Amino acid sequence: MNPGSQAPAVSANQGGRWIEPVTLAGQHVRLTPLEARDLDGVRAAVEDGRLYELWYTSVPRPDEVDAWYATAMAQRESEGAMPFVIRTPDGRVVGATRYFNVTPAVRRLEIGHTWYAASVQRSAVNTESKLLLLTHAFEKLNCIAVELRTHFMNQASRRAIERLGARLDGVLRHHRIDRHGDIGDSCIYSILASEFPAVRSNLRLRLARPRIAGA
Repeated sequence: MNPGSQAPAVSANQGGRWIEPVTLAGQHVRLTPLEARDLDGVRAAVEDGRLYELWYTSVPRPDEVDAWYATAMAQRESEGAMPFVIRTPDGRVVGATRYFNVTPAVRRLEIGHTWYAASVQRSAVNTESKLLLLTHAFEKLNCIAVELRTHFMNQASRRAIERLGARLDGVLRHHRIDRHGDIGDSCIYSILASEFPAVRSNLRLRLARPRIAGA
């Protein structure tokens, strides 16, 4: 079915899940549904570069990973979200990401809560992860739009999202409060189903040219 074609909307109240657990596998990464047995790997990954020290990110500290996991599972059970861990081909956990803010009635979702260990940043890992997530969203879930958000001050994240081909919808001011109580603004981006073929071609090109694969 084409991404932009009409399909019956799935209601969260019908008892079924719009997003079922699924493993998304490519050449460089494998995204698997988050499980409790992944937590030691998650702790090792957040220590790789001490990403939690960046004030504008939501990466959990090692001692916050259990609470982070509980929140992710609660979103999965009550809101239809699907959290993933990101693995290298040898099985090492190098990051996490999530389908959330799920709206089955209009076939729209957000990709977020994404972070990568420092050792795999500026590599093919993010590029292929986004390709796998977007392909599943548009070609299997038949999304009409996929949203991505980031902190206004997170310039690296904003550049990465823009390199995907996502377009800025706007900035929500005073939209978030971080773990320290600081208030921040959110940049809201989206990719429409009609735009996905061009985005897919762009990501495939980047994967074919590893020196620019850090999208």
